[in-house]
Amino acid sequence: MQTRPLGRTGIQVSTFTLGTMMFGPYGNPDPDACVRIVHRALDQGITTIDTADVYGGDGESERILGKALRGRRDDVVLATKGNGPMGPGPNRQGNSRRWIISAVEGSLRRLGVDHIDLYQLHHPEPGTDIEEPLSALTDLLRAGKVRAIGHSNLPASEIVEAQWVAQRRGLARFRTEQLHYSILNRGAEHEILPVCDRYGLGVLVWSPLSMGLLTGRYRKETASAGRLHWAPKHLTDPRKLAAVETLTSLAEQAGTPLRHLALAFVTAHPAVASAIIGPRTEEQLDDLLAGAVDPAGDDLLDRIDEIVPPGTDLGPVDVAYVPPHLRPGTPSARRRGRSGCR
Repeated sequence: MQTRPLGRTGIQVSTFTLGTMMFGPYGNPDPDACVRIVHRALDQGITTIDTADVYGGDGESERILGKALRGRRDDVVLATKGNGPMGPGPNRQGNSRRWIISAVEGSLRRLGVDHIDLYQLHHPEPGTDIEEPLSALTDLLRAGKVRAIGHSNLPASEIVEAQWVAQRRGLARFRTEQLHYSILNRGAEHEILPVCDRYGLGVLVWSPLSMGLLTGRYRKETASAGRLHWAPKHLTDPRKLAAVETLTSLAEQAGTPLRHLALAFVTAHPAVASAIIGPRTEEQLDDLLAGAVDPAGDDLLDRIDEIVPPGTDLGPVDVAYVPPHLRPGTPSARRRGRSGCR
């Protein structure tokens, strides 16, 4: 397993990051089996693990991970995220200073550690001034509870705004971005990846296998009911399914599984530090890691460009962040009021 710099943080991360969204009742409900997955990943050279307070419901993924890291904490670049609801009431979520400090303390307790290597805002929150989370995170950095800070799913314009606010207010800068990027959804190549490169942000990629479409297991709308519940549009999109068929043929001609080709494509981008893989079993982990030694050559990448041109999103991803002004049911954000000009 190779390592790469995480932007300009000075931290080195493994080319693949172990994602733990599948740890807990919504994926693998056996905590001991999840612990074995972590240990096997570490033994095979993974040095970076990503989780979130909402994974597994009520912090269960973080608790499992904390158990797995006992005695091995120093071997790991530990990343977690906060923003999602962690209880009843409107203030147990979000990007306010009030909640971020509480969320970090909660993650530290569940993980059983005294610091988090990378703390990320899980989602943007347009209604909260970006200075609020930056101020809170700066204090947490100075207190040693967090070693680097980042964001996830941030549009390019908000990435730039956050960098400017940090500079003008004398606050810590965000150093990483976690984004969705795959062969089937290449929209990040337009602006987000170039902006990350310009500001020296380390990029972590979530769902490089496009929520399972690029594993080679789901063909012609064969996704399970469970997966269809989370991403019905994505998993039944005819454009994506057609591209998967063509990509499968390409992978077969190249003598490599489609899932390995998909991982090689993502990690070939010069702005990407690490691709997050989320196995549910040890067998899935072993299979995915077999692709770590299978880089994609230029000829193969050129063929992929012909199938899905650079910068192209073949269709929406149901779980991806959508800015409020583009969400269904919010026409007032896009239309002039009938009562007069605004």
